[in-house]
Amino acid sequence: MLLNSLKQRIIIIAEADEALSARIAEELQNRGFYNFKFAVNGHQIKNIIREYSKNPESINLVIADEELPQCHINDLYLSLCYIDSELFIPLIVLRGDLSTDYGEWELSNTCLVYNLNKTYNPVELQIACEFFILLKNEQYLRYKQQERLITELSERKVIDAKLKYLVAHDELTGLLNRSSLEQHIRLRLDRYSNRQPRRDSVLLFIDLDRFSLINELEGFEVGDRLLVEVIGVIRKTLNNTGLLVRIGSDEFCIYLENTTVFKAKIWAEKIRRHLDSFRFLIGTIAYSITVSIGLSSLKSARLILHPGELISRAHQACCMAKANGRNMVWEYNSEDVVIKERLRDVYWVPIIRDALLNKDFFLVFQPVVNLIDGDVSHYEVLIRLRGKQGIVIGPREFIPAAERMGLIHSIDLWVVENAIDYLAALPPELSHISLAINLSSAAFQDEALLPMIKQKFELTWVSAPRITFEITETAAVENFEQTRFMINQIRALGCHFALDDFGAGFCSFNYLKKFPVDYVKIDAQFIQNLVNDETDRLLVHSMHQIAKKLGKKTIAEFVECLETVRILREIGINYGQGYIFGAPKEHFLEKSVFQINELLQNSEATVNLN
Repeated sequence: MLLNSLKQRIIIIAEADEALSARIAEELQNRGFYNFKFAVNGHQIKNIIREYSKNPESINLVIADEELPQCHINDLYLSLCYIDSELFIPLIVLRGDLSTDYGEWELSNTCLVYNLNKTYNPVELQIACEFFILLKNEQYLRYKQQERLITELSERKVIDAKLKYLVAHDELTGLLNRSSLEQHIRLRLDRYSNRQPRRDSVLLFIDLDRFSLINELEGFEVGDRLLVEVIGVIRKTLNNTGLLVRIGSDEFCIYLENTTVFKAKIWAEKIRRHLDSFRFLIGTIAYSITVSIGLSSLKSARLILHPGELISRAHQACCMAKANGRNMVWEYNSEDVVIKERLRDVYWVPIIRDALLNKDFFLVFQPVVNLIDGDVSHYEVLIRLRGKQGIVIGPREFIPAAERMGLIHSIDLWVVENAIDYLAALPPELSHISLAINLSSAAFQDEALLPMIKQKFELTWVSAPRITFEITETAAVENFEQTRFMINQIRALGCHFALDDFGAGFCSFNYLKKFPVDYVKIDAQFIQNLVNDETDRLLVHSMHQIAKKLGKKTIAEFVECLETVRILREIGINYGQGYIFGAPKEHFLEKSVFQINELLQNSEATVNLN
């Protein structure tokens, strides 16, 4: 009895006579076979077998008419019936000229075919099929066992060889990898260090522009094909010049030994132009491919001692090419602004991380004064960093680096948490004090902000209306819908909002109409020269009137003199903030209400004298 799993495998019935084909299938069905493929010519047999070429064990056997159109029966059994072959498929040939009613075997050392008269006995057909299926299964198991033995014996050698190859090469492109490049450059540097004159050599760092879009739109398999085709274009352009290396997903390096920067730029421009004119085809879609190329030279003002320095400089130059519009060649220059920023980022990141861990950050508070009655409305919270030897460092030094390096979220959360804790720790007689907390442009993209604010209010019992969050106009506009959504969520808790640096953007009034804020802080550029610039006075007056119509109160920043206070009161500005009222300090209220009122009275006196 055959196992059901063997009966489920395919039997190909190749017969042009449909009636005979149907009869064969019916007779085999009576024995439990049901998985049939039908062919009416030799080409169809080949197509069926080709379809299962990766798993030929799925085909039990072939029953074929010797007179089948487009089929040479001898060629067919020579290609299918070699017992020692992985593609061993038994063949039963239906013949019309057999001298006996019984089937005949064609048997050699390697080949086995059964010839059956077209007027066969159904039982004979069934027995022949079952015998062949058992034989094929036994042969398949033996073949696989031999294959496993061979694999096990050679596996270690294959793995060792592959590992040795992968240590030095990229698997996809076959190019040398970064480790090989560094080794190559290190050998050259060692040779130069042995008092041989250092010849100029240049490294090109090539990065495909917007490569991630291809992966996102077409998938990683297509992206891999693009990389292979790009390598082909670069190789053809180089014509065996230089050492071509893949060091990242879409990043390549070319080491040009004994080459000047001038000549290297010519090669880089050739590569850029050829790739710019190259079109990557996906069906009917043609993608344009551009690259940004950075250059760094061994002969530089600061001696290069390690291969990583040369690669890093070329990469920084490539980043400059991207920052300046992409599809261009850029030579490394230590004076480039972006490169200086990167060096600053490298400097500040560990300092910021240590400050968060070791509590080196602290808060200072600057009063915001009601220009009508002189009372302190609230205090703006500002962050400071206590550096070495007690030096106080302002946010302009470290905040830009924190924003570029992804640390700004941690700073935002730290400021909010510590400001609310500060309010919670105040004695009851200071429970009227409110704070304005600055938030970065990235704060409203942080899903952790809203839950943390809710939790702090629940744990500290601080009243939400005592907190005003400030966000700059330019930051709010960057992701308008998300920012507005988050503001509404936080305002629902009871907090207030102020739009900082108002007037610095180009669409200020349009966004002011749509933004759910309570205060508008007029940008310092309009306040600092208010006394001498009539245009600034007109603009501030317009901002105040529009804010007033929209039900928002105005705050003037950087108020530094009595004359400015007088003008702001005359315009109707609600609040003022600046050194004339108090510098940022670690404690509240540098000037008393009496002193502030005195300042305001002095400003009134100035008005009366004029």
